[in-house]
Amino acid sequence: MILLNGLPEDRISVLDRGLQYGDGLFETMVYRANTIEFLDLHLSRLMLACKRLNIEFEQIQVLKSELDSVCKFLSDNNAVIKIIITRGSGGRGYLATTGIEPTRIISTHELPRYPTDNVNRGVKLRLCAHTLSENVALAGIKHLNRLDQVLARNEWHDPDIAEGLMQNSAGNIIEGTMSNVFTVKDGRIFTPMLDRAGVAGIIRAKVISLAIEQNLSIDECTMTYDDVLSADEVFITNSVIGLWPVNAISGKSFSVGPITQTIQTALQQAQK
Repeated sequence: MILLNGLPEDRISVLDRGLQYGDGLFETMVYRANTIEFLDLHLSRLMLACKRLNIEFEQIQVLKSELDSVCKFLSDNNAVIKIIITRGSGGRGYLATTGIEPTRIISTHELPRYPTDNVNRGVKLRLCAHTLSENVALAGIKHLNRLDQVLARNEWHDPDIAEGLMQNSAGNIIEGTMSNVFTVKDGRIFTPMLDRAGVAGIIRAKVISLAIEQNLSIDECTMTYDDVLSADEVFITNSVIGLWPVNAISGKSFSVGPITQTIQTALQQAQK
């Protein structure tokens, strides 16, 4: 199902600034058990991104109504729901035409079926050669400019490698191509700071809150690749996969440890 500004349509104007300049943002959500998981958190981040990009998006109630229609259409069928908001169609040039209405796109996609072992036994990662661009104004939000992730993800085709770690120009680990990264060392949880690059994932935020509820120490910090390799446990998260333990990174093996299992169980039991 695809809705363009509330109507069944799979074509967009070539003048749309999302197409012309990547001038917009997106959210990727899971619809499961007749519920859009963590919907309020996704919509809050969407509105934050609109504010950061200075997109005057006043159609949040209309968007919610459209999402209700999508859920009725999906019924009992699990799916991925993607929302794209662009600044709208405003002609050529970087200066946007004033008064244009943002474009709303909602699309549904089959929920990926990953191996059960990804959750139970963990996945393998690699280090990507391509580095993340840094921009304080864009850090944290899911803007439409994803070329860094596209280039990094196309570095490998080995199906046994589930994800790639991405560094900034200083050599610090920021995130995966599609995920946030967590390490555990001496009973403490660490995750990279996202003040200059990276996406502040919904599940990342949930893991931080769950760790605090579980009285576990968790810190946002500068993280090097050596820090990751010397960790006792490593796991990755995003809204579609939830939480996957990591069992190997570029040949270095890791066990699925007790803290990873504690957070994984808490996340599975969390109110969605």
